[in-house]
Amino acid sequence: MKNSIKTALVLVAFASFSFTTLKRERKAIKIEESNVVWKGYKVTGSHHGTIAIKSGELVFEEDKLVGGEFVIDMKSITVNDLQGEYKGKLEGHLKSDDFFGVANHPTSSLVFTNVESSGKNAYSVTGDLTIKNITNPITFDISVYGSKATASLKIDRSKYDVRYGSTSFFDNLKDKAIYDEFDLVSDLQF
Repeated sequence: MKNSIKTALVLVAFASFSFTTLKRERKAIKIEESNVVWKGYKVTGSHHGTIAIKSGELVFEEDKLVGGEFVIDMKSITVNDLQGEYKGKLEGHLKSDDFFGVANHPTSSLVFTNVESSGKNAYSVTGDLTIKNITNPITFDISVYGSKATASLKIDRSKYDVRYGSTSFFDNLKDKAIYDEFDLVSDLQF
């Protein structure tokens, strides 16, 4: 009798769990209202600018972030801390094969592979980041408030064969060295 009751309870629990589906909602990123800022560092200072999102979405279940996917337009790299000739030279250099080789690699992508809640409206995300057709895992934090999300990523460019001025590839660079890690800060609207 006890086994029959336990079996019945297990079947009822399984049946109610099986028929409960979580509502998955994909929310497209509003590209024109979103912003991605990059900042790169060198021994003698830093430079910063923006880069455009080509497409993107965040995926939610019951208002909880569970996934996401982004494509970045690498041809859109701009420099915001320089003007005139120097601005144009640095933008051209960043787009060249010395850095991101945008003629052959016009887009980069980020696909979320795991999302874990780390607090109210906060998540720890692991994803696959692809730059120059090289994919590596990356972990970062993202916060979601209403229809806005913010994320900060620290990217090691040496993992993506971005060699120029890198002490990971060249010796004796001294004050010409450019640090391997750069930052991306994104303010997303969806």
